[in-house]
Amino acid sequence: MSEHHHHHHHGEALGVALIVVSDRAADGRRPDKCEPALRAFLETRGQALARVMVVPDEIPDIQRAIRELADKERFDLILSAGGTGVAPRDVTPEATRPLIERETPGLPEAMRAASMAVTPYAMLSRGLAGFRGASLIINLPGSPKAAVENLAAVFDAVAHGVGKAKGDPTDCAPIPARKKEEPR
Repeated sequence: MSEHHHHHHHGEALGVALIVVSDRAADGRRPDKCEPALRAFLETRGQALARVMVVPDEIPDIQRAIRELADKERFDLILSAGGTGVAPRDVTPEATRPLIERETPGLPEAMRAASMAVTPYAMLSRGLAGFRGASLIINLPGSPKAAVENLAAVFDAVAHGVGKAKGDPTDCAPIPARKKEEPR
């Protein structure tokens, strides 16, 4: 197994930002619990949460935050927490969709699959994921427990994908596994 082929896994620090999407957290009616939960999870993966923005459940506010974090601050990974369900105020996917340039549908598919092992209601989650420039944007649910479960389900692939999107030149084909499938 060649050594260079895993270089993005060497605990490379990602620039990670979080957008908390919550009317109640934005106007101070309740403290946000997603930030501490996600911060603690990221620390277990050797990552830090560098920036947190709290916005209400409004499309223009969510889009302004995404543009700032992706276009100006160029974070590698931009997480949103909240607004992914089916309630009338849940508009995070609608805010995110037009700003994503290259969608990565497998990430929300994997997140929903993992969550459905916990609750069948996970199939109602509408979160999106994809790249804007080299920034990967992922919509997480607003429950701290669910947000961490979702991120944990995809984190290794996410770290890998962010490295590739930055132009990581290493060949990441799992060569040893491929060889076994070839006829002898």
